[in-house]
Amino acid sequence: MADTDKTLAAPLFEPMKLNGATLPNRIAMAPMTRNMSPGGVPGTDVSEYYESRALGGVGLIITEGTYIDHPGANGYPNVPAFHGAGLEGWKNVVERVHAAGGKIAPQLWHVGRERRPGTEPEGDVPGFGPMSIVEDGVEVVRAMSEDDIHDVVASFARAAYEAKNLGFDAIELHGAHGYLIDQFLWRESNQRTDAYGGSVENRLRFPRMIVQAVRNVTGPDFPIIFRFSQWKLSDYHARIAETPQELGELLRPLAEDGVDMFHVSTRRMWEPGFAGSDMTLAQWAQELTGRPVIAVGSIGLDKTFRTGHFTREEDPTSKSRVDIKQLADQRTDHQFDMIAVGRALLSDPDWANKVREGRLDELHDFDSAALDSLVR
Repeated sequence: MADTDKTLAAPLFEPMKLNGATLPNRIAMAPMTRNMSPGGVPGTDVSEYYESRALGGVGLIITEGTYIDHPGANGYPNVPAFHGAGLEGWKNVVERVHAAGGKIAPQLWHVGRERRPGTEPEGDVPGFGPMSIVEDGVEVVRAMSEDDIHDVVASFARAAYEAKNLGFDAIELHGAHGYLIDQFLWRESNQRTDAYGGSVENRLRFPRMIVQAVRNVTGPDFPIIFRFSQWKLSDYHARIAETPQELGELLRPLAEDGVDMFHVSTRRMWEPGFAGSDMTLAQWAQELTGRPVIAVGSIGLDKTFRTGHFTREEDPTSKSRVDIKQLADQRTDHQFDMIAVGRALLSDPDWANKVREGRLDELHDFDSAALDSLVR
């Protein structure tokens, strides 16, 4: 049975060219916030955590969200910074991943309106977003001015420059899940009446400025990945695009500006993206842009993603479930170019090697222990 599974898995382990980088296989590690970098600095334990996934056979590691140097970029305790002392920690991560034969990209992050006063590192800094938010008479999120917008664009560009300088193999821009870039894309969170709100073209203006600035500082060959989603942490039914046509209007300009690959975040990667078609959201992104895609969403587990798994409002335990034939057939049919594995890799650093070698009976289930420590 193991030999049969090994043969079936072969399409998932073909190398892939992504702009100037060559990835060893089609398995990515999905970005997952860990809150284990005190002071914003990834320590030795974080380096070992990522190193173990490279040793475990992952083709591309996409790090947890790491916040850029804009004062309002962070929204959570003990998440890693991508500036200052944080860069030295990331340098160690890159060196260990490369020594293990892996490839790695940082997920560059600005949380936007999710930030609240009191958040580290500067507690008196409010959130920044497309629209002002007032709570109990206090403005906790300020509507970004033209200067704020240019400051954030410059901050993303500095982070991308540092990523290339540190030796990362690519970068991912976090444009999903209701964080800053996504807040401009989503009508619900962007009701501005200036050049940055309203039409699809206007809502795209700020994200496009970021992609253009990043491409300018990284050069033509450095891979840029853009992660987007329909769903938000606060709303599973949210949609930035109601039709494939509107999705194309959002994604095609980003591809033209320099995005090499779209990371299509869904809670269930196999579900249709729009009514009236069996095509997944990843397939639509691929067809509409001509760019390769990473598909993600509950791969390798029997329980789909819910934020309650991480807040402990729900039991996070999930049994391992890998349908190798289905994934391999989807890859052979070009329904995705890579798959990103999330929770399954938290509990099992060797997930990719086990799948490649047909050792499915050795895969670990996902449980809460993987949320409390950096399993290595």
